[in-house]
Amino acid sequence: MLNVSELTVDIQGSRILRGISLEVRAGELVCLLGRNGAGKTTTFRSLMGYLRPVSGRISWEDKDLARLSTWQIAQLGIGFSPEESEVYADLTVEENIELPTWTRTCGRPAAERISEAYRIFPKLERYRKRGGAELSGGERKMVSIARALALDAELLLLDEPFEGLSPAIIPLVAEGVAAIRQSGKAIV
Repeated sequence: MLNVSELTVDIQGSRILRGISLEVRAGELVCLLGRNGAGKTTTFRSLMGYLRPVSGRISWEDKDLARLSTWQIAQLGIGFSPEESEVYADLTVEENIELPTWTRTCGRPAAERISEAYRIFPKLERYRKRGGAELSGGERKMVSIARALALDAELLLLDEPFEGLSPAIIPLVAEGVAAIRQSGKAIV
């Protein structure tokens, strides 16, 4: 379970988050809503260790995340798909999705995790050998989420999963998110 209690974060001397609290249990889908600049991305970046809180507590399965590195947080089974949906342009879809299996060797076998990512986003299996630079924004978003999933994450943090996507691709991403939730993983 993810537990965030009274999280306060400053960036360059400005208070961005003040007293944020939330709890996410296995299999839950929790949506952060707010206007642009409300602090949604800052919340995600804080949960992943990119930003350090001024005060408050962030814990996952009773482990304090507030002082862990991003790498250590990912090793605990927390996957992040940022708003920018960055993929490595010089790598194929397949290589982009395999990356987390090279760095997180615990959990399920790599082949099983990669299979799950392709089951969730079948379109990507057809594009396995396509370069990251050749993908549309929606395809990059699917790769980004699939890569977080291939980490064998039990918690997925999806920042703006539908932002900037074409109307034709939104249902594919939505179906993927629904399938991830049905598999018992928590999603924010």
